Formats: sequence, C-alpha cells, structure tokens
Amino acid sequence: MTDVAWHARIVCGNEVGAGFLVSARRVLTCAHVVRASATSEVTVSFPNSRSLGPLSATVTALGGWAGDAADPGDLAVLELDREVPLEPARFAPVGAELAGDPAPTLVAYGFPKGYDEGMLARYHAVPGALVRDEWRQLEAVTAHGQALAPGFSGAAVTLADGRVVGMVSTVVGARDGRVGRMLPTQVMARYWPELGALLAAPDREGDALRRLHALVRRAVAEGLDCDPNRVFLDAVGPFGPGLPTREGFASLGAAAGYVQWEVEDGEAVTRFADRLQELLDAPPARPAAVPVWSPIVVEMDRSGAGPDQVTVEVSAYRDGQRRRVASRRLPRAAVRAFVQRGIDEAFTQLAPGAEELITFVLPREWLNEPVASWECGADDPTPLGCAYPLVVVDRSRHRSGRLRHQLAKRWQKLDTCPGARLHRVDCGSGERPQSLRKRLRDDDADLTGFAYPPTGAPPHFEVGLNTPVAILLWPRTGCTDPAHDGPCPGTTFLDELTDRLTGVPPAELPREVMDLRETAEADEHPDRHWARTVQLLWDDPRCFPEPAALLHSPVA
Repeated sequence: MTDVAWHARIVCGNEVGAGFLVSARRVLTCAHVVRASATSEVTVSFPNSRSLGPLSATVTALGGWAGDAADPGDLAVLELDREVPLEPARFAPVGAELAGDPAPTLVAYGFPKGYDEGMLARYHAVPGALVRDEWRQLEAVTAHGQALAPGFSGAAVTLADGRVVGMVSTVVGARDGRVGRMLPTQVMARYWPELGALLAAPDREGDALRRLHALVRRAVAEGLDCDPNRVFLDAVGPFGPGLPTREGFASLGAAAGYVQWEVEDGEAVTRFADRLQELLDAPPARPAAVPVWSPIVVEMDRSGAGPDQVTVEVSAYRDGQRRRVASRRLPRAAVRAFVQRGIDEAFTQLAPGAEELITFVLPREWLNEPVASWECGADDPTPLGCAYPLVVVDRSRHRSGRLRHQLAKRWQKLDTCPGARLHRVDCGSGERPQSLRKRLRDDDADLTGFAYPPTGAPPHFEVGLNTPVAILLWPRTGCTDPAHDGPCPGTTFLDELTDRLTGVPPAELPREVMDLRETAEADEHPDRHWARTVQLLWDDPRCFPEPAALLHSPVA
C-alpha cells in the first residue's frame, strides 16, 4: 500500500470502527458504527498521522440503514470539525475488485479489540452477482491471517496499490470471520451521490460525470425548484428505463447517481447535465397572478323522472373548450360510482401538466353534499378533496349571465389582491338577511365565512349566493340553529379559518383548502379537527369560458 495516512479509527459510544478520508473534512464509515451519535460524541483519529490527535466529527448524511445487519444503506458521512492536511483516498474503477485471473488480493485496515494502531486483513471478492444488489461477498485469502472482526466495520477495502474498491459493512460470522461483505463503491454512491464525482475516471466520460455532479451541487446550493423524476425521464428518453420505484427519486443527487450507475445509455449522463444546465441558466420565472386551472366539472341535477333519479354530466376543460366525457340519468345510489369513473376518464382530456380543479356544480339545496369526502375510486379510498383541489359551485349562479358578468369583474379585482380579508357571519349575531346583504355589498366582501351550514339559516346563504360573493366557506356540520348566544364550534371554525387564510391569494384557495382537508384527515382525531367538514364555494367564471350547456336527460 503506497499511502495509509487516510485510514481512520472511529469511536462512538461503545462502538469502535474504521473509516477513510475522502476530502479534507469528510470521512466515510458504516452507519452502525455511529448509531449512537445522537447521544454520544463521534471521535475520529488517524493512526498513521498521530500528530493530528483525535478530532470531533458530526454525522452529516446517512444511507437509510434501518438497524439490522441485513438492512441496506449501512453508510454514514462524517464531517470533521476542521480540515486535515492529508491526501484523501483514491478510488479504483468500478468492478476492479474482480479484474484479472486470479482476482486481486484485497486489503482492509481495521481496528479489532486490543489493536488501536490497526491490523490488516487480506480477502478475495467472490465473483458473480451482488448479494441482494447490495453487497460483494468477501472470503479470506488464508486460514491463518487476521479475520474480519468487530472493529473492521467501515474499513476501506483496497487493491494492493491502495486504491479503494469498497467498504467493509458486515462480518457474516461463518468460519470465524473468514467470510464478510463489503459495499462496492457504486453501491456507496447510490446512498451518497457526491461520491459519484470522485469515482469518475480521468477521461471524456469522467469529465461528463464531474460536470454532472458539479451541476447537481450547484442546483442544491441555489435551491433549484425542479422535479428530479422529470429531469431523469428527460435524460433517458421515451425508450429508456422508467422510474425505478413508484415513488421515484427523493433528490437530484439520487437521480444523477442512478443515471451514472444503472442506465446503459452512455449519453444519458450528458443529457441529464444539459437539462440541469438549462434549468439553472433559465431566467427566473415571473410568478403568475392567477393559477391556470383546468376544471373537471361534475354537474348534477334532479332529472324530473322521479324523486330518486339524478342527471349527471362530467366534462373536462382544455384550451378553453369544454369536452363532455360522460352523461347519464341514474338512481341517486349509483351517482358516486359513476362520478368516480367519469372523473378518472376526464383526466385523459387534460393537457399534460395541467392544474386540475374538481368542480361540482350542484343545485342550491345540494351545496352541502359531502362530495369532498367521496372516495377517489373503488380501489382508492383517498377522499377526493384530499387528492385534488375541489370546490362546489351553485348551479343557478353558474347559468346566470348577470351573476357571471358580476363575478368576472370581481375576479379581475381579486387578481391584484395579495390576500382577501375573511368576512365573518357568526352565530348569535341576530343580523337580518337584508342587513347582511348591505354589509357584504358595502365591504366588497369577496371572501365570506359562515359559522354554520346552509341549512342553519337558508336566507342568509341566499344573500351570499345572490350578492354575489366570489368565495364562500362553511362547515358542513355544526349549529342547525345559529340564533344562540355564546361561542360554539362555528366560532372556532371562523377563528382558525381567519388565521389560516390571511395573506393567501384568492386564486390559491382551492389548493389551500385541499391542504386543510389533508391535515384534518391525517390528524390523530380527525373527527374533532375544526376543518374536517370544510366546504368551499369558489366561483371564477373565467375558468369556464364556454357558456354552460343545459343538462339534458339522457336515457340510462
């Protein structure tokens, strides 16, 4: 071995392990070596540079190790409290542990009990597939030399010339430690993508990899807002591999590392870097005053064919045009399943990347229907209102030319409003409907919150719907007789709503209310959460530029 100064001994609590220096301040080791770092100090020393003395270190990154020997991601990145004047480890090309016939002898520098200065162990890598796509199996060269024992975890596994090919992660325990496992360097880079740049060879391909990882570091430093999954798919192209998991990549670094090690197309690295360069060099996007919503409209009405018969129509808006997806007259008990299927089909009519807005256009007497609580589908119990921005619209307003004109003027003003003020309609106020109408008109009340559902005081809701007010909110359950005195759940509802919506642009309210519904659904006691039944009437006629066609009554 040409240089051993970068080999490190690591102590954390009762654990002693090894590690190796990869930059002036960073050391790699196993996560299980520093498992007690939350309560115990991490100390790093370099036995072959004793003048440095012990240094304190902080765990700055972990590979996701869950705690058992057979769990993947047993890697930790330590940051020393100061830089050290040592040359860091050098890395061999990926797969060098198996190059040649016979395979090269590998050396690990660890610190078994009683040998604080360190011991060397010699092993061969077993050819073939990685164990569970994670570990390369190691077997001892002789039966008499130093075996992998506690204290070797985190040790660099090197070729004879000192270049690193992996890191000791586990001692299997069979045959007195004569069998062990290491994380190969490409697997380590999977959990710490910055390692990928250190593994790049000094050639054209290495230059491309260094550029890729430099751009990833720049994107992280500048807080670039981009979807790593989208960048990955752009890089691999339409015929390349898809996302490795349903969740995709948690970071740009993870996506870049996957392109480097798992994608066979050598040009994918360059395409990934080029796309990232475009995003970094693009001028800052000017925030849009109004989100460009793409409504999926569910319009419902009594069919006239019987008290139990309902006419339902599902449409989607694209490029300002309404596209009818499904229309049916059916029993009320069948409405929910039909709507679920219709909404799912309507998504196929939206433009790629469109901001969907589920809009239920309902008769006035149905405005309190719990449509936000309907499941997304037979196989997906997620409430619609937690999966998508969802609003209700009063059907008579939706069809009134007069009210559509007035509402459009209101929304032109709201576009410049940084955050509308909530006008409260509390229980116990004793306010007459006529007085409420005058107050809402005098105050230009575009955002009004009721402390009770529509059935509590229908005349007051009629005022809110006919004034017109652009946005109404209320709890679907609560006081059925708002004439009482004193505070009630409705008061809490309006207090919380005021705090939550202050400063929120009116155009963003559908998304904000979706977040409220998710918060209530995830609460430990969802039935007690103040927002569990929030209903949002959000009415911007500019989202529906094509005049609404009258619902017909098709034969089922």
